[in-house]
Amino acid sequence: MTQEETLNILKIGKNVFLTGEPGSGKTHTVNRYISWLKEHDIEPAITASTGIAATHIGGMTVHSWSGIGISNQLSSEDLTVISGRSNVRRRVSAAQVLVIDEVSMLSGATLSLVDLVCRKIRENSMSFGGLQVVLVGDFFQLPPISRDGTKVSFAYESDAWQRMNPAVCYLDEQHRQEDTAFLATLSAIRKNKCEEGHRASLAERIHLPKNVPEDIPKLFPHNADVDRINGEKLVWLPGKLFSFDMEAHGTGPLVEFLKKSCLSPETLALKIGAAVMFTKNSREGKFVNGTLGTILGFDAVSGYPIVRTREGRKIFAEPLEWTIEDRGRVLARVAQIPLRLAWAITVHKSQGMSMDAAAVDLSTAFAYGQGYVALSRVRRYSGLYLLGLNARALEVHPEVLTMRTFGKNPKKPR
Repeated sequence: MTQEETLNILKIGKNVFLTGEPGSGKTHTVNRYISWLKEHDIEPAITASTGIAATHIGGMTVHSWSGIGISNQLSSEDLTVISGRSNVRRRVSAAQVLVIDEVSMLSGATLSLVDLVCRKIRENSMSFGGLQVVLVGDFFQLPPISRDGTKVSFAYESDAWQRMNPAVCYLDEQHRQEDTAFLATLSAIRKNKCEEGHRASLAERIHLPKNVPEDIPKLFPHNADVDRINGEKLVWLPGKLFSFDMEAHGTGPLVEFLKKSCLSPETLALKIGAAVMFTKNSREGKFVNGTLGTILGFDAVSGYPIVRTREGRKIFAEPLEWTIEDRGRVLARVAQIPLRLAWAITVHKSQGMSMDAAAVDLSTAFAYGQGYVALSRVRRYSGLYLLGLNARALEVHPEVLTMRTFGKNPKKPR
């Protein structure tokens, strides 16, 4: 299905599960729909399953929006308390469309709680209190995380999903991967049909660390590796250290949420020669979230960094804003240079990004879909430098493989 066909379905008000392979334009399509809604004075609630994903689309987590927080079950008393909160009641009542991005990482229990809150506050027994619901994501990527080690259900396994009965809009265009052989390998991993030829192609991309270009990011499953590499590289780099502090405005909890979710750090430390990555899309199209470069220098007047991209373009990097809005009113705002050190980044934080090149260490991959997410950040085989690969890295969740997710509502086969 094309993006235009999907937009036409969204515009008639149907509940939709917008899905497709990485690079198919899911976020771009939902952003176009959000813009259309605002142009027609239709109030969207823009949410996501994680803080990072929420900042990508300019919203808040669905947990915060609905008032459920970290709860995985609600008593009748809990529901009464939540529905009595003026801020939650106001935004749930005002919304006409609920968008939830990165739905693969949202548990079925959480989706059902959001449905329950919406029906209670809106005093409407219909699914999600009569809201149009737009779910965006790919269940072949990162799954929901269990806090206590117990099994967590996928969103599509919930009663709320079945009552909503969304139309599945599967985007089959490709806007990221430009290499047909690489795309074939990614598709094979996705279908759990990674054969010897695919593994051999991946093996050809395994490099020793000394043979990896210095100016490309390294992706790791664990935060400890990322923090260690970025810290060491910056210290070893000669020259003066320049620091940029984040500006913040708004209520405390929401500001703290933005600080933690924003991919740019609260204090950004840079030197000339530092490997960096843009963390936000430029409205003028000068860069996107994931554009790589090197610090060329610092502007003599403003002090802001000048970045040379891998293509040789020079970009003056000035502060941009991340916001949380409610009915057009900004509740919280942070402003920072849209950069982060990019010698290394976690696979989790890379989700949603497109990269020209990356060194990927999957020798310690531990979650289903982790390898698929990491590999699919890169556009072509020539930009992929593998530092390690284990068996889990080539696996997607076995339960997802049993679902009919291609062109039909995902239900277990009878």
